[in-house]
Parts: sequence; structure tokens; C-alpha cells
Amino acid sequence: MCVKRTYEYLCGMETKKRIPTALYAEMTPNPAAMKFVADRSMIGGGLQVEYRSKAEAKGSSPLAEELFNFPFVQSVFISGNYVTVLKDESLGWEMIVQQLREYIREWLMDHEITVSAVTADLINRTKADPLIDPVSAIHSAATDFSQFEPSEYDDEIRFLLNEFVRPAVESDGGAIDFMAYKDKKVYVQLKGSCSGCPSSSATLKGGIENLLKSKMPEIVEEVVAESV
Repeated sequence: MCVKRTYEYLCGMETKKRIPTALYAEMTPNPAAMKFVADRSMIGGGLQVEYRSKAEAKGSSPLAEELFNFPFVQSVFISGNYVTVLKDESLGWEMIVQQLREYIREWLMDHEITVSAVTADLINRTKADPLIDPVSAIHSAATDFSQFEPSEYDDEIRFLLNEFVRPAVESDGGAIDFMAYKDKKVYVQLKGSCSGCPSSSATLKGGIENLLKSKMPEIVEEVVAESV
């Protein structure tokens, strides 16, 4: 043990080994959202978690909780190996993206656990699972999906969304979840960079709706989206 290490050990100051981490920032279709991609996983088990306040992140994600200390941060979305940060209009990304990228990278180098606990509410609201029951989930959207009955078309709709839509949406730092089907309408929920994105309406109508209508004619007439 070298002299420096011996001194630190005797003084109770032994340094913690840092985790080498590479991180880059990536623009999303939503000008208010930036995707930060790491070379290691931030959350496992196929989970996706979105926090809309520091109080919601407390006890669940120490990284999200820290990010809410930045006054411009409005929501934090964590999925796989990336975190998407949604900001307000007080500052442009050109003024803060480098600082935020370096802050997240330094934090990841000092902490192995990004999401320490996920409550049942967060699991139900954000789990990226094609088998999730949308009726039993807890929602904060305007529509009360507890009033919707499962339909015979739910599994096919989930398959189409997960097969053709989810990969593209996730590559842009967002997520889309199937919520319910009723009266030829498919209800989905948008999260991450997709939440409040100006181009989400065009994507919804020009892409998702056309896909489902072409694959399920006479069954689907409209896709309705809500942000969390």
C-alpha cells in the first residue's frame, strides 16, 4: 500500500473507486427534451420510469432527485441506458447541455445505482411491458381508464405498437404505452421526450394511426394520446 493510500486509510479517507462512464447528449424531436446516453445500464428489468417532481423521485431515483435541483428541469425519464431530461423555457440547451452532461457523467461515475426503488404506482404507470394490464394501472391522465373493459383486440394492438412503434420512439428518448381500446379508438400514453413534443401530433396521426388503421381496418378509426 503506497504512502498516500496508507494515510487515507488511517484517516478514514480511503477514496471510493470510480466507475468509468462515457456519456453523450442527443437531441430529440422535442426541442424541450435532451437524451443523455451512457455506456452502461441505468435501469434493468425492462422498466421505464418517469418522474415529474423531486418529491416523486425521492426514495426512488437518487439521480432524478439530484437533477431536480436544477431549476429548469421539469421531468426526468429513465429507460435502459439513457435518461431524458425535459426542461422549461428559461434557458436554451446551448447554455446548459454541456454542464448537464458533465454533471450526469460525474454522478454516474460516483454512483452505481441510478434507480434504487420503484413503487407500485410508478411500475404501473411506466412499465415497458407488452403484457401490462392497462385497466388496472394507476393513471394521472385526464381519461379514467378504470372505466374501460379489456377488449379482444388489445393483444394485437400491443403487438403492433411494440413491434413497429416502440423502437423508434425509444430511440428518440421517449416511450409510448397502450392504455385501452374502445369504440374503434386506441388510447395511448406518451412519456419522456414525446410528452408535450410539438411533432408528436404529426407522428401520432401520420404514423401510428395510419399503421393501426392499415393493419386493423374496420377495427381502428382513431388514436388518442395523452401525456402523463
